[in-house]
Amino acid sequence: MTTDASASHAADAQAAHDDALSAPALRRLEAELLAMPPVAALALRVDDYDGDTLRLSAPLAANVNDKGCAFGGSLVSLMTLAGWGLVTAKLLDAGLDAEVYVADSEVRYRAPLYADLRAVAALAAGADWPAFVATLRERGKSRLEVLARIDTPEGAVACESRSRFVAKRRPATE
Repeated sequence: MTTDASASHAADAQAAHDDALSAPALRRLEAELLAMPPVAALALRVDDYDGDTLRLSAPLAANVNDKGCAFGGSLVSLMTLAGWGLVTAKLLDAGLDAEVYVADSEVRYRAPLYADLRAVAALAAGADWPAFVATLRERGKSRLEVLARIDTPEGAVACESRSRFVAKRRPATE
C-alpha cells in the first residue's frame, strides 16, 4: 500500500469511528468507560453499536501476556465491558437513567489470541428487552443476560462469556 493509500485508509477508519460515536449515547458511553483507569489502560475503543450489538476493541500491544498472546484478564475485561456497554447504551436509547452492574459471568477460553482484541456483545437468546425495561420501570431494578465473544482473525472463537447484568434506576433529580 502506498503512503497516500495508507493515509487515506487511516483517515477513512478514523471517520468511520467518529461517525459511530456521533450518537450522544455512544459518546457518553465511551467517555464513561475511558474515565475508569483500568479501562483506559486497556486502550479500549467503542467501534460500533447498531442497537442490537456493541463492538469494542483493544490493541494486543496493551494487553499482551508473557507468551505473546492476549492476556486472559484483558479478554474477560473487554467482554464484560462490551456487555455492560450494550446494556448501558440500550438503556440510554430507551431514555432510562440507570446504574448497570455485572452480577455474574461464566467465561470459556477456547484459543490463544495473537491479534488485537475485538469483542462483540448481544442479548442472549430468550432475553426479553421489553420485559427488562418494564421491570426496571415498575420495580426500579431488573436483570438481563448478555453473551459476548472475541474471535481470532481466522474466525474461531478465542473466548466467550455469558453474563447477567443488573440495572438499578437512578432516582430522579430535581
